Amino acid sequence: MSVVYGCRVQKCYDLCPTGYVMAGELRDGERIPRRPLPEFEEAGSFAEAIKRDGFFGTALEDKNQYGPVAMMVLLLIVAAITGAIIRFFGN
Repeated sequence: MSVVYGCRVQKCYDLCPTGYVMAGELRDGERIPRRPLPEFEEAGSFAEAIKRDGFFGTALEDKNQYGPVAMMVLLLIVAAITGAIIRFFGN
């Protein structure tokens, strides 16, 4: 057993840690440990998801299946604000 970057490994070419894994269970053949699933409730529509869980709860905390859609909307909002600031101070 050797030490690579502070982690104990069995072989130098096998970087799977042999000790305790903080993120959860490490199954046979997997390099990335699984973490427990977050609480998740289905919503009928995007508007219902925003009304029930809030925009940031949907986008950042993945409380329903519309998390990726809300994250793209948040990205568009941040990009528009950033572009407006750059254009305002650029001239």
